[in-house]
Amino acid sequence: MLPDDAVERIVEGAQSIGKICQSKGIGEWEVVAFQSYGHELDIEAGKITLAAGGGDGGYGVRVLDGGRFGYAHLVDVSGAEHAVSQAISIAKVSPSVEGFCLPQNQKSTDVLGRCDSKILDVGPEYLLEQADSILSEVASLDSRAVVTGGGVGVSATAGAIVTSQGILSSGITTSHGAGVQVSIDEDDELTSAWESSSSRKLLKSIPDCIETSVHWAQCTRGPIEVDSQAVDCPVLMTSEGFSPLFSVCIPAAAKGEKLARKESFWSGNEGLMVLANDLTLIDDGLMEGGMGSSSLDGEGVPRQTQTLVENGRLVGSMWSTRDSAQMMAEGRIEYAQSTGSASRGSHQSPPYTGCSDMILKSSKGGKSRDDLISHMENGYIVHSVMGAHTANPTSGDFSVTTSTILKVVDGQIVGPIKQAGLSGNIAKALSNDIILGDRPIIQDSYSTGGMHIPDVLVMDGFRINPA
Repeated sequence: MLPDDAVERIVEGAQSIGKICQSKGIGEWEVVAFQSYGHELDIEAGKITLAAGGGDGGYGVRVLDGGRFGYAHLVDVSGAEHAVSQAISIAKVSPSVEGFCLPQNQKSTDVLGRCDSKILDVGPEYLLEQADSILSEVASLDSRAVVTGGGVGVSATAGAIVTSQGILSSGITTSHGAGVQVSIDEDDELTSAWESSSSRKLLKSIPDCIETSVHWAQCTRGPIEVDSQAVDCPVLMTSEGFSPLFSVCIPAAAKGEKLARKESFWSGNEGLMVLANDLTLIDDGLMEGGMGSSSLDGEGVPRQTQTLVENGRLVGSMWSTRDSAQMMAEGRIEYAQSTGSASRGSHQSPPYTGCSDMILKSSKGGKSRDDLISHMENGYIVHSVMGAHTANPTSGDFSVTTSTILKVVDGQIVGPIKQAGLSGNIAKALSNDIILGDRPIIQDSYSTGGMHIPDVLVMDGFRINPA
């Protein structure tokens, strides 16, 4: 997918932009570059409807003078003079942050598994075969089931960062993703389920998410009648159902800037208990094959494996360079420095604080889903939610809906209900009686990075309101 000289070309481009910064007398500058190529196939109504491929990329330049920074982006090096001048103009009118300077070059740890050479050789023909296999698999699992939406895709990205402080790093990352919306429409009843998988490595021809999607389209058929009154009860949230809420609230709560500004539900609790005493929260920036892991963060600072919450106690927070300098300059915190937690959405915006690969685990280990259901006795299983993005990351409050929900009585699943509201406070729930499953699954995230979350049985703090 990538030209053989893709990395060399973007490094040369970044260096040439750096020379322009130097020629204009800029003391500190940073240039990032990305070039991505990919192939994808869309599936609708049980058929492959679109095959597409192409590339995207460009350069971003950040200049710094006296604590003031300006940022501009460009597609081609031919526009570098204008972009650098634009960044300088922005810096002149930006507020100064005392002590803010770009990071120096530091020794970093190599992170494996970020590039799979097999993906680099994947073409549209492979994806066509994979899509056909997925359609056949769904039909073989249930003749009534149809893939009503989704697709498969692969991509490769060449990236580089060059700075005035001696940082020069480049490399290639790959990804392979598949997602399907499986629907069963029979006897005037329509049920459906969405599942997806993504990896830095080449996925199996038929990813595990395919069978899972068919299963949930099947097991949510034939809804039973239940009392429509709202009830506080135990809720077993599968990894797929819990991760969206988790990714909206928890990474934000662990950002140093949010904690310092009193905008986190953990603010003022540094060193105190914020989760159940068996729970530990880790942001692993060095995870082999992690979707958010790398040797360096978005500013060129070495990534690290950082424990944020240890046995329930808040012991760490995530910082980027500018956030740490600004909070100290404002007197909100005595001392802070980058934790290698700067992320970039693309070359079009400056770096911001974000997680890499976040892991929630328990010192008590994990239980199988069957064991969790048995322990719950009476309650509900929720596999997906709609509206997770509306959760309040400052308070932890949320109110979402779900149509993939099963009722449990005396430790046995008695049937699905058509729809329900689910509300509560994620901070309070995680600080109480929580039991984790035994199989963490990497999930797509509303935040940066990846979420490695198992099934979570919440014994107190969630409310179900059947429709």
